Amino acid sequence: MNPIPGVGVVIVDDQHRLLVIQRGDGVGRGLWAVPGGKVRWGETWREAARREAREETGLEVKVGPVIWTGESVGPGQPPEWHFSLVDFECEVVGGDLRAGDDAADVRWVPIAEVRDYPLVPTMFSLLEVL
Repeated sequence: MNPIPGVGVVIVDDQHRLLVIQRGDGVGRGLWAVPGGKVRWGETWREAARREAREETGLEVKVGPVIWTGESVGPGQPPEWHFSLVDFECEVVGGDLRAGDDAADVRWVPIAEVRDYPLVPTMFSLLEVL
């Protein structure tokens, strides 16, 4: 097996709040993270970021530069999962905020307070660059 490509959508508003979702399904269920998910076959990284933002938050985004890369490797031998992750800095250009797809909740959280939430492990290194 090979690592599964995944994207993250990093949106910080003018009030220094980060858009986060609570995972409703799959790896990290119940934990908070930036919107994102798996890249589909034939889809570019940027297309995946736009799609995931729309599906999980209802927002249309303009995808900017890569802001963070990393990976998430699950427990076990072989590991339960292995994702190669690319997070993009994005800007909201339309839509209406709502939790959708596999997001149980979505909200704007002041960056200084994000660590107070139960986060997926990769969020901590992303927060270091914000």
